[in-house]
Amino acid sequence: MAKEKSKKKLGMTTLIFIGLFLGAFTGIILYYFVPAGYMRDTVLVDGVFYVVGQGFLRLMQMLVVPLVFCSLICGSAAIGDTKTLGKVGVKTIVFYLFTTALAISIALAVGTIVKPGLGLDTAAIQTQDVTVAESTTLTETLLNIIPTNPIGALANGTMLQVIVFALFVGIILAKLGERVEVVSNFFAQFNDIMMEMTNMVMMAAPIGVYCLIARTFSNIGFSGFIPMAKYMLCVLGALAIHCLGSYSALMAIFTRLNPYRFIRKYFPVMSFAFSTATSNATIPMAIETLDEKIGVSKKISSFTIPLGATINMDGTAIMQGVAVCFAAQAFGITLTPTDYLTVIATATLASIGTAGVPSVGLITLSMVFASVGLPVEAIAMIMGIDRILDMTRTAVNITGDAVCTTIVAHQNNALDRKVFNESN
Repeated sequence: MAKEKSKKKLGMTTLIFIGLFLGAFTGIILYYFVPAGYMRDTVLVDGVFYVVGQGFLRLMQMLVVPLVFCSLICGSAAIGDTKTLGKVGVKTIVFYLFTTALAISIALAVGTIVKPGLGLDTAAIQTQDVTVAESTTLTETLLNIIPTNPIGALANGTMLQVIVFALFVGIILAKLGERVEVVSNFFAQFNDIMMEMTNMVMMAAPIGVYCLIARTFSNIGFSGFIPMAKYMLCVLGALAIHCLGSYSALMAIFTRLNPYRFIRKYFPVMSFAFSTATSNATIPMAIETLDEKIGVSKKISSFTIPLGATINMDGTAIMQGVAVCFAAQAFGITLTPTDYLTVIATATLASIGTAGVPSVGLITLSMVFASVGLPVEAIAMIMGIDRILDMTRTAVNITGDAVCTTIVAHQNNALDRKVFNESN
């Protein structure tokens, strides 16, 4: 029975990969070899691909809030002891903030060394309208974590507030024990329903991924990348250094596990995150993969993964760091060491409460630019080629969540090393 399930999972992973590559191939063919017209643009790109791709994304997003809410309640109730839960929470948040600060430091170093903005012909770059984010103070950010209306937070999908409310409910269920057995059973059973619903929705993943990727590549091609190639390579290089270097080192130091075995097992989730460009949509798949392939207990992952999708944006921080260097060099602005420290602090704090949805990093980037006096116009140059980078940094974002989850699980004896070492 277990072998059959393993084969089924492997089959789904393979199908998602096939959908990813076929989608990219289809998009490139449509962009370069099929003339613009009603059939290509209206029927295929903005018709079939858009409806099916966005429909699949909406199905995944439909699952996120109830699944996270129930799994967090069950997880915190299972941990039970508020002292243990507090330790897990503090470790998780400290790790997330540390890796975000490390990520943007790497990005600033790469941007300073490579200098992607020097000698740039700004006239050759297509620009788009920029949405400027409203800056929020640290006190406002912290207060926004506490929901004034939990039902409203659930309805609006304000994840950080949902997490806080769910934790309170879970802790109280653990405290009251048998007195609230009916309510505990309700959430446990509803959680099972949501996991089963996730499995059903994931059956459509290969088709959804195919349509999302096909539409992306059919709209952008490669010609728009050329003037910004240096900037793109900087971002991708910094992402690779952080993902393969920093995460691997932290995994090896804190758990003594093979980091490359971890990446191999988690790669399907990374590919899925790349396809959808949204951290929130990967939450169900991430929790399941960590449980079945890496051996992380759901009582840990149901807390750390949703929290990470909300506050841990290492990939986004890297993009922001490189973008700061790019803008400063393109416009001939010299940044001081104090400016660099300001960028690190602003980008790290801006990641808290950032929505795990496509292209949100560009909106928060305006806050980072404003903190050191860089022109917002530079963001308009980046926007044209940001879709591919957005997909890549989302994959890094969710990998950071998983690495933290594995480390925290190991430190709390909630990691089954036998499952991790299995060749599934």
